[in-house]
Amino acid sequence: MARFSDEELKEKVQNGFIVESEDEMTEAYKKALITQLTVQGDTELMSAPSYYGPAKDAPSTNTMVSSMAIIQDELGHANIAYRLLEDLGVSREYLLYERQPHEFKHPYGFDQYLDNWAELVVANGLFDRAGITLLGDVHRNTSYGPLKRALVKVGLEENFHLRHGEVWMRRLCEAGGEAREKVQRGVSWMFPMGVEWFGMPDDKKRHNAQLDFRLKGMTNDQLRQTWLNAVVPLCEELSLDIPAHWDDAEGRAVVDYEFPVNFDEAEKAWLLDEPITWEQAFERWKRRGPANTEYVESVRKGRIQMREIAAA
Repeated sequence: MARFSDEELKEKVQNGFIVESEDEMTEAYKKALITQLTVQGDTELMSAPSYYGPAKDAPSTNTMVSSMAIIQDELGHANIAYRLLEDLGVSREYLLYERQPHEFKHPYGFDQYLDNWAELVVANGLFDRAGITLLGDVHRNTSYGPLKRALVKVGLEENFHLRHGEVWMRRLCEAGGEAREKVQRGVSWMFPMGVEWFGMPDDKKRHNAQLDFRLKGMTNDQLRQTWLNAVVPLCEELSLDIPAHWDDAEGRAVVDYEFPVNFDEAEKAWLLDEPITWEQAFERWKRRGPANTEYVESVRKGRIQMREIAAA
């Protein structure tokens, strides 16, 4: 390792150099890459139990099969990230089975329960859009060759998840009545969750290793704006109420409240008139949400059962 200094490697990757192995990394590059891959793997993994419950509420056998296929894809995407981490010396056994539930690094949105089929498709439409926004940027810009190649498959499958969500959001809204109301309830709590998804604004962010080493290409605010520019027009097209609007003069989507704000976990409701600091938001994320322990234990259940059988 450390064929280059940090500054030499930063210059090389900014000029198009692709890192293929640990031998071409500095410790700082490796640390930033491990952090990024861990978040990626944990996010994909924990979306599976989040989606599984409401998938059983699917309106037909075909739609249930589609939902289960999405869950299978997400588990496969998690495996890709964890496999890349193994190449960097990080134990998959440790990542999956030895961390405490609160130590997982997925977004706070996947610590919430999805209550029904409508909320599942809203999650596909909003959360998977966030995933595509993030991973699409990584695929285009990352300086780590193995990840760039792996994301070709991931991107194709994530686009299927997104289309599934948007198509069903339209169908349920067109159906009206209770179906539309359920979509609205899901959007009401998931939209602000998506606004938070991309983290601290650029003017408050202190560390930029992922940008400096070209592990990604866009800043937090650029990623958030890309997501907003896709999601806000969709919600306006479907006449769904969200605390944001499209501004024709600016040519972009604009959020109508000061974020971050307080979140009532029991009611799954954002208190938009109660702004908090980003430090308070980070503390909420670190505490994890109501489904955190249950979801982590659910992905470990098979291993635990096999050990019990072997010990009998």
